Amino acid sequence: MRGAFMKEPKRKRGIYLIPNLLTTGNLFSGLFSILAVFNANYVAAAVAILVAVVFDMLDGKSARLMNSTSQFGVEYDSLADLVSFGVAPGLLIYSWALSSHGMLGSAVMFAFVACGALRLARYNVMVANSESKYFTGLPIPAAASVIATLVVFDHHIVRMGAEVKPLLILIMTLALAFLMVSTIKYRSFKDLKFRGGHHFNYLVWAILTLMLVVAWPQVMLFVLFAGYAVSGTIEKAVSLIARAFGRRGSLGSDQPVPETKE
Repeated sequence: MRGAFMKEPKRKRGIYLIPNLLTTGNLFSGLFSILAVFNANYVAAAVAILVAVVFDMLDGKSARLMNSTSQFGVEYDSLADLVSFGVAPGLLIYSWALSSHGMLGSAVMFAFVACGALRLARYNVMVANSESKYFTGLPIPAAASVIATLVVFDHHIVRMGAEVKPLLILIMTLALAFLMVSTIKYRSFKDLKFRGGHHFNYLVWAILTLMLVVAWPQVMLFVLFAGYAVSGTIEKAVSLIARAFGRRGSLGSDQPVPETKE
């Protein structure tokens, strides 16, 4: 019996080690991205951010599957996320497109990093009370992924000119910073449940999407992450329009109907 009790802490330490090792992989990828930016290797920096996203997804999944979540893991994950999805994409976007704006470019980069830090702090405070189906504000890994996939998309497909790129990226970076600290709801897909009878259709769409990503990763990854970034605003606009029409309809139905003379 004593030997069994002695082995239990070791098993628990092993379980807690796996998510934290994956978080360390996230942090390492973010630091590698920063070093790549210093060497002006922007594509490698963007790919490293995407690798950090994969590590970030895996550490959360492993912690939930092993029931090994802890306050230490939450804080460590947030610190790694700030480096990989705040500082790294901020430096990447500044060196790649915003440096020509001078102090304005520096201010926009700071706004992105600061809003990312605020987003992480708010998430840590609200994580116990927030709905698992939705995030409040654009998650910082998604915002960083938009920047990273845009760099890859531009390098392989578009090649924006020096006249267009700085202004376009400045507006996009400010928009991402605003979306991170906004109260717009974004689907988390953590507790994703499919309706019965529609599994085959979902499987077909998933296979088609995977085929497109494999065939054109430079295009489709940017389309997917950018689509997710705007999905929250679209759902918010649709709900506001539906609510406005609903109020108008209810007001119209409350008005008395004039009597007609026979």
